[in-house]
Amino acid sequence: MIRSELIAKISEDNPHLFQRDVEKIVNTIFDEVTEALAAGDRVELRGFGAFSVKQRDARVGRNPRTGEAVEVDEKHVPFFKTGKLLRDRLNGQEG
Repeated sequence: MIRSELIAKISEDNPHLFQRDVEKIVNTIFDEVTEALAAGDRVELRGFGAFSVKQRDARVGRNPRTGEAVEVDEKHVPFFKTGKLLRDRLNGQEG
């Protein structure tokens, strides 16, 4: 599902809301999650999961084309851990 499909689905399920308002709400949620992660915070959505940032240390990697050693800088990457209810639902169990 992409952002526009999510907005369309929420608008469809909530006919009393204008689509432009739903779009603002969805964009605000994504912006807030992004800003929190950029600040190093953790974002938890109960029953769904938690977003956090993990640090990957600098290392020596390999260029797959040439096999040459390449220095890879330290970086921060987003990480998502599913919540119990989502994990159970994906595995066909009632939560």
